[in-house]
Amino acid sequence: MPELIVPTARLRDSWLESRDEFGRDTHQDGTGLRLGPDPDTPAGFAAWVDGLLALADPARPVPEGWVHCTFRWIVEGDRYLGAIALRHELNDFLLDAGGHIGYSVRPSARRRGLASWALGEMLVEARNRGLDRVLITCNVANVASARTIEGGGGVLEDIRETEIGTIKRYWVRVSAFSGSEPSAS
Repeated sequence: MPELIVPTARLRDSWLESRDEFGRDTHQDGTGLRLGPDPDTPAGFAAWVDGLLALADPARPVPEGWVHCTFRWIVEGDRYLGAIALRHELNDFLLDAGGHIGYSVRPSARRRGLASWALGEMLVEARNRGLDRVLITCNVANVASARTIEGGGGVLEDIRETEIGTIKRYWVRVSAFSGSEPSAS
């Protein structure tokens, strides 16, 4: 059964396998990869994980252009399956293009309902943090992500050109969201 966990250096080997499955230069939404040093070395990976954890602490300053954020990893046992992030607020970039929530599931773990389940869990987290609604975006060509967002209650506000491409912007009301279960398929 999958679970959401706090990022940990213990899963470095599995995370690296997943990164290579995506492709080393492929952007992975919700991972915070732009934050830290090279994750290929054990020390670099540990420092990157520490940076992810630090972003959740409202008492600590964040790097320029970032906002406080809660990162979770989707895992089964010791196997890293993906990541999801809840940004605690929106800056100009996030309001225009990035949204409150970003997620990615490694290619070999897709089509199991993991993104929908993780999104549901993070919507509960957003509600618990006092957010009434969250913005979630996806590339206009990412049909699977649009379905995930719509399944989570996303209402399309618009489609726009941004610095990261043409995106769909959805708002989700989180006040009544109770979570979901991943499918067994």
